[in-house]
Amino acid sequence: MNPGSAGTAPNGTSAREIVIQPVTRIEGHARIGIRLDENGNAAEARVHIMSMRGFEKFLEGRPAEEVPGIVTRICGVCPWHHHLASNIAVEGCFGVQPPPAAVLLRELTLVQAHISDKVLHFFFLAGPDFLLEPGDRSVRNIMWIARKSPELAEKVIRMRYNGHMMLEKFAGRSIHPEAIVPGGFSKPMTARERDEMRVGAREQLDFARYALDFAKERVFPKFDPATMELGRITTGFLGMVDPEDGSLRLTDGVLRLMRPGGSFHEFSQREYTDFIGEHVEPWSYAKFPYARGWGDGFSMDLENPCGIYRTNSLARLNVADSIGTPLAQAELSEFRSLFGRPAQSTMLYHWARLIELLYACERVIELLDHPDITDQRIRSEVTPRAGRGVGCVEAPRGTLIHDYSTDENGCISRANLIVGTTHNQAPINMSVNRAARDLIKDGRVDDELLNRIEMAVRAYDP
Repeated sequence: MNPGSAGTAPNGTSAREIVIQPVTRIEGHARIGIRLDENGNAAEARVHIMSMRGFEKFLEGRPAEEVPGIVTRICGVCPWHHHLASNIAVEGCFGVQPPPAAVLLRELTLVQAHISDKVLHFFFLAGPDFLLEPGDRSVRNIMWIARKSPELAEKVIRMRYNGHMMLEKFAGRSIHPEAIVPGGFSKPMTARERDEMRVGAREQLDFARYALDFAKERVFPKFDPATMELGRITTGFLGMVDPEDGSLRLTDGVLRLMRPGGSFHEFSQREYTDFIGEHVEPWSYAKFPYARGWGDGFSMDLENPCGIYRTNSLARLNVADSIGTPLAQAELSEFRSLFGRPAQSTMLYHWARLIELLYACERVIELLDHPDITDQRIRSEVTPRAGRGVGCVEAPRGTLIHDYSTDENGCISRANLIVGTTHNQAPINMSVNRAARDLIKDGRVDDELLNRIEMAVRAYDP
């Protein structure tokens, strides 16, 4: 990270502004602008998203069946989640229901993709903040961890590589996939493929258990009161749950929107526009979703916010009544005994992410053990038509929504996307604002302080 500003002070600050550009160790591009008052205290901080993607517009006019292969380019880190959400939306337009085996294979690839993503964030991106001693930020990265703790680095890199290879060997690609198709899946799973994947899945589960034990020994003890308050805000939460028992779901569930006090209401994926609005700010290309009916519109004011909710791992743990796998449920029970429900500390995203990693590894084994997963009927017939479809899954960074309308030829006439990080745009700005106001006093700024402000962004894994 290179702090800089419009000023010329040698530490990268001016009397009025601090700029952190780029924000480091995130899966994208952003900068932070911090405005100081006349006393050198942080008055306001904003996270600026500097690129306009435009996918909603250039999908218009394309045959709907092409779109699931296009939207994987939105994100090279979580392409499977866009791939599945897009296919579900297309099927909604065309009135198609995939066979049971296809539903299982889709969830398998989605959950498997979650595993590699969580390993990436916790160890490669967030980990250096907690695993290395304070000091020069130029060495706070995965390569320094590899030199300081080669055994840990080897485990992490091997697990991430193996996770990608499990997807690639079965589905053809781990990045920019084409395996999911409107109406189902492109190929059935053989018994041999299932058995081979089971071996890798058990190794992943062992690693997830190791990762949680490691974090409880080496990382979470560093969550002192100051760290727990870093970027802390009080918000609502959004996530997907099972419609029958309210347990955690990553796909094929209903949406649950929880108020800051813990009360909630549920709605179908197609009804999201009745409960979620979209706000824009003149200083960002990103849009800012908010909860409708929580007061007077939208506000990111730290003292009196309005309509603000969060997504991603902490949100999913907060909204779910339980987790349907035994090891992850035990961890959730411990988590709630320590932090309550809903937990609000922004730093707890890291802890929640590892509980989800454990759940994902358990769920992969459950899916592989399902007797229908090797069924040969994996695709339903599709006939293009006019219609509207909404596809919703839980991506690593939060609730992912693809909303399409098609014309009589089956071409996209309108598209609206809300990706996981988009839900968190307002919370990220609020957390950074809170961190900057708490940390920057009397114009005193150093590299360690600026890194702590960045940590408020990294917790959300944007």
